[in-house]
Order: sequence, then structure tokens, then C-alpha cells
Amino acid sequence: MKFQYTEKKVSLPENVHAYAEKKTMKLERFFGDDAEALVAFSVEKGRNNVEITVHAAGTIFRASESTSDMFASIDAAVSTMERQIRKNKTRLARRLRQDAFTRTAEVTSFAPDEPEEGSFNIIRTKHFPMKPMTREEAILQMNLLDHAFFAFRDEDCDGAFAVVYKRNDGGYGLIEDAE
Repeated sequence: MKFQYTEKKVSLPENVHAYAEKKTMKLERFFGDDAEALVAFSVEKGRNNVEITVHAAGTIFRASESTSDMFASIDAAVSTMERQIRKNKTRLARRLRQDAFTRTAEVTSFAPDEPEEGSFNIIRTKHFPMKPMTREEAILQMNLLDHAFFAFRDEDCDGAFAVVYKRNDGGYGLIEDAE
């Protein structure tokens, strides 16, 4: 597994990175050697935040935890990710195509610093290829990323653009093209 570290508003000693790498290596049995892990450390309002993102076999797994201790945050994030993997591993193996989640963000651009008055301020734009997938696959990928919504090309509707989202009642919603 390959590792990258980022630190926001904090400078950490090397032993914290080594600890994070050691703990995250426990997940390698799920992914294999070709996986890439991004570990982001930050401190906000006295809380130590750790976000671990693993890209493996075209699937993205993400876990984020916040505690009063950086080492406890690392342990909690690894634990959360392991639970997430175990919960979804059988779904991934049983129901889905192997390349169902191949999707990466390629370009990120930023809007000008000073927008014109009365204009909408687009902070960030992401471009990524959208492969056709079923609605179940889209919901699973949304849950793996821990996002509130997920845009995809609906395989059941000839690749039409669609969005799945989490509802407040615990269910899921679908927004699809009316054409």
C-alpha cells in the first residue's frame, strides 16, 4: 500500500505518520499492494481530525474521525473503515461488476478570488468520467464515500444522467432526467 500524508493547520512529528501507516496497513489484506492511502491530519477547535481515503481496485473508501487525541483519531478512523469494508465487502463481491466504481476526479479548478457583484460564486469545479452503473451501485458508492448525494449515468435508463441522495427519513431518493 502506498501512503500520502497531508497536514492542515498542524505540524506533526514523523512518529504520528508511522503510527498511522502501521494501523492502516491492517487494511491491506482487503486491498492488496496496489492500493493508495491518503491520510489527512488537521486540528480544528481543539479536536484532532483524521481522514483516511483508500483508492483500491477502482473503489474509494473514506473514513473520518475526530477526537481529543491524534492517535485515538487514527485508531477510530481505521476501525470505522474496517467496519465499512466488512459491511460492504459481500455486496461488492456478490452483486457488482468488477469495474463498477472506476471513477476518479481529474481536474479541479477554482473561481476568481473576487467575483463580480450579483454573480454566483463557484468555489470549485470537478471534472470526472461517469461510467454507467445501476442505482444500487450508485447508492453503495455514495455510502462508501459518506456523501449525501452521488451523480451517475443510470444503466437502467440507457446511460441518462441521474442523482441518488440520502433522505432525512433514512431512505434514498433518485433524481432522473424527465425526457
